[in-house]
Amino acid sequence: MGFAEYDRYDALGLAELVAKGAVSPLELVDSAIERIEALNPRLNAVIFTDFDGARARAKAPLPDGPFRGVPFLLKDILGDLAGWPTRNGSRISPPVPMPFTATLVQRFLAGGLVPIGKTNVPEFGVVATTESKLYGPACNPWNPAHSTGGSSGGSGAAVASGMVPVAHANDGGGSIRIPASCNGLVGLKPTRGRNPLGPLLGDVMGGLAAEHIVSRSVRDTAAMLDVTAGAEPGDPYAAPPAPPSWRRAAEAPCPKLRIAFARSAPGGRALDPQAVAAAEHAAKLCESLGHHVEEASPPVDNDAMVPAFMAIWSSGAAMQIDGIGMMTGQTPGPDNLEGLTRGLYAMGKAISAPQLWGAIFQLQQMARAVAAWHADHDIWLTPTLGAPPPRNGSFPLDSEDVAAGFGAMTDYVPFTAIQNATGQPAINVPLWWTPEGLPMGTQFVGRFGEEALLLQLAAQLEEAQPWFDRRPAL
Repeated sequence: MGFAEYDRYDALGLAELVAKGAVSPLELVDSAIERIEALNPRLNAVIFTDFDGARARAKAPLPDGPFRGVPFLLKDILGDLAGWPTRNGSRISPPVPMPFTATLVQRFLAGGLVPIGKTNVPEFGVVATTESKLYGPACNPWNPAHSTGGSSGGSGAAVASGMVPVAHANDGGGSIRIPASCNGLVGLKPTRGRNPLGPLLGDVMGGLAAEHIVSRSVRDTAAMLDVTAGAEPGDPYAAPPAPPSWRRAAEAPCPKLRIAFARSAPGGRALDPQAVAAAEHAAKLCESLGHHVEEASPPVDNDAMVPAFMAIWSSGAAMQIDGIGMMTGQTPGPDNLEGLTRGLYAMGKAISAPQLWGAIFQLQQMARAVAAWHADHDIWLTPTLGAPPPRNGSFPLDSEDVAAGFGAMTDYVPFTAIQNATGQPAINVPLWWTPEGLPMGTQFVGRFGEEALLLQLAAQLEEAQPWFDRRPAL
């Protein structure tokens, strides 16, 4: 029998109990297993488990890190642990054990975390919902008919439902922040280069992708950076210097900030009224805390950004798919790739090298324009999503029509890809729920390298409007 109050603590709280001897790592692992076995049949958040391995690891001496003994889930994209498969949510990826452990996962282990399984993802993480042919849809704990977001949707559902207090996530166009918004969680996309991608990769798609976690508390999110952040030898670039401790930085008082907020999407497109309500609520809350708040947005030409982003995104996906096909002797096609992925693959194969470099150059120009705008604005506040979490099955994932499939998702996710293009840090904070009880997150964007300021603001908001005890009824 596990620890009965397991899901009432954040990750640091559980680790503190372990450090005091009040509970053992094995009891925590057994508690996580009980939660997964009880809830996963409804939520489909976890798609691979190694319960015996987790119990063995929990019984053995664990590193004396800040998360010693805390159960953890890895994402089925880039969450590579030697001996476990990584399938990227795709039938083209065989279920073979990985021959190495990713640098980030090595750091998770050094922090004392105990991996127990892997979480559901969309195929190759290319869409904003988690509904692959390989694994089936992940279901939102707040309403299982609705999407968990993507691509870290399984991680979001697992943390929101209390299976684990924190879970691995990564973000190439919003894939940490989108599921954090859909599931009522904290989700920080760190600055480009803050967390490592080795030993196999230097970056992903020209620096679009970033690694971290989803959690229920700001302090867990900050403390995990103390475990994972920092360049490794051979990295193509590194983030600006970090504070001595991210957790201590998050605990420092938040200074008075100049906050700009958005009521509409880039280009002036209208948002769902609930998205507007979420942003306006957050803006008023920030103003009540003494911050200067005004309506403004950086100069983002969405009509130019989206094609450039898609050129990089599609060619990167095509490279990955071709690599897997070469190693496994498979030809990409309808038997092993979903419709929208096939469309993206074909688009990527048609991108020339000059087109790819032109797209990279275009996003770099945009990053400089946005950085100049931030000289007068400490924070940009937006709704994380353009609408509440849709029902599963809402997007045309079977169609090869990239314009139709991703056009619908661009309206749903109008803000998050901008920070992947610019490399800036951004955090989702759960401050709003719809009348139907679905979470609608708020995104706060900081200057390049300034995660500490985002964490200070998020901690201030968490104190002003606590969300930890607001849980889905399961």
